[in-house]
Amino acid sequence: MSPRKSVQQELTREMIMDAARDLFVSKGYEHVSMRQIAKVLNYSHGAIYYHFKNKAELFYALVEDHFQMLSDELDLVMDKDLDPNEKLRQVLLGFIEFGLTHQSHYEIMFLIKDEEVRNFINQGPDKTYEKFAQSVDLLSENKLSIQQIWSLFLSLHGFVTHYCRYVNSYEDVKSLAVSHVNLLLKSLK
Repeated sequence: MSPRKSVQQELTREMIMDAARDLFVSKGYEHVSMRQIAKVLNYSHGAIYYHFKNKAELFYALVEDHFQMLSDELDLVMDKDLDPNEKLRQVLLGFIEFGLTHQSHYEIMFLIKDEEVRNFINQGPDKTYEKFAQSVDLLSENKLSIQQIWSLFLSLHGFVTHYCRYVNSYEDVKSLAVSHVNLLLKSLK
């Protein structure tokens, strides 16, 4: 075991979450252990348990953090002084931009299939989707049904999921994202 790290190199929750995110995305949740995360960080696995009691709690913290980031992005758009149509356009584009800018975050938020973690990730997604739905409903010229808002969300999710496989950033498909959002907005009228 190596000697205690200096204060400047003290292990933080953020360091652990960054390393864990990369491993969860590359290997899958069930194939990552706390020891592997510690090894990547060059710390003992006991140091990680100081911050997280187990792998599921660490994963849950990641998911909650990522959904909070998406929620904060939505708040930024909703706080802008724009007409409702432009604000709605920016909400939809903002979702795509978030997903393609933070691809590893997005994968953890929406694409991990492991049963152990499914039970942990109910509140973050529900709160964020509810905020998304309320924003879309508020900004839409027409009264939208829950099914229409859900279909809109699924269309955005499908776009992000598809392009996560092929692009490195939002900028790579920005013009396609704008076209996609314009098509969605036309369907709401």
